[in-house]
Amino acid sequence: MIINNILRFCKSTIVHCFFAFVMVFTVASCSNDAEVAEEEIVQEEEVVEEETEEVPEPDEEVVVEEEQVEGVDFFLPNIDLSNWKVTLPIGSPDEVEPPEIVDYATDERLLPYMYNDSIDGSLVFYTSPGSSTANSSYSRTELREQMVPGSNSTNWTFTEGGRMKGTLSVPEITTDAGGDFHRTLVMQIHGRLTNAQRDLIGEDDNNAPPMLKIYWQKGKVRVLTKKLKNLDATDEEILHTDAWEDNEGHTFSENIGINTFTLEIIASDGRLEVILNETDSVVYEDIHMQKWSVFENYFKAGNYLQTLDAGASAKVKYYELEVTHE
Repeated sequence: MIINNILRFCKSTIVHCFFAFVMVFTVASCSNDAEVAEEEIVQEEEVVEEETEEVPEPDEEVVVEEEQVEGVDFFLPNIDLSNWKVTLPIGSPDEVEPPEIVDYATDERLLPYMYNDSIDGSLVFYTSPGSSTANSSYSRTELREQMVPGSNSTNWTFTEGGRMKGTLSVPEITTDAGGDFHRTLVMQIHGRLTNAQRDLIGEDDNNAPPMLKIYWQKGKVRVLTKKLKNLDATDEEILHTDAWEDNEGHTFSENIGINTFTLEIIASDGRLEVILNETDSVVYEDIHMQKWSVFENYFKAGNYLQTLDAGASAKVKYYELEVTHE
């Protein structure tokens, strides 16, 4: 009897203990599940916060324009125009003098005829048959030296001396009906009468013959100077243009074609020298040069096209041009 009661009590206790253990395990599992679920929710919220985090916009790109450098990004001719005026193949013809000529790059009158080529650093002189000066039938885009800017009245004599040096090329020139290139004058020394000489011989202007003409002719450089027709002419007679004529001329042997070349002119008392590419020269030193000393002179440089053919044209490029006087 006692033993049965003990067994019954033990069963009851075991059942209650088992039931208590199950309850504790269940509560613990629910607690752990709840903590895991809470951690997952927190992690999801953190992920959402990371995904919705605002990304700052990049700063607006600032474009800085680089300043162009002369001689690197573009080139300009090494020519001071302060003592030059230019004659154009238009108008009566038109002329542009200092100081206006210094702004040639923005002068609409000049743009088709005298302008910069910034690729090779040249000053381009373009011309075609059009207007001409009173003493010529040909057209020109040509510079005329002015020792006093804006005035033609102050000039120089061979006794006083003068030197002009230029670097140039003739890259474009048309041909005639026979297929030969036209020719153009690229440099000159032109004579001028003083007012007293003009009045003495009864002329209407101060024009005198050109002592020196330098041509680009068939790809070569040709030089012409003047000589007196009569060496016994009086001091008054030699002032007339018709007292002078061209000499036989000199053509340098070098074929320059469209290539760049240098020309230097040196005028001194009774002497004239023309130098091509600093190596080859021709010298005039005779009675004709001595007689020429009676005249005033001025330099000219540019493009003086020697044809009236329809459609003819030429471009002469100057890269450097310098004049000095002793």
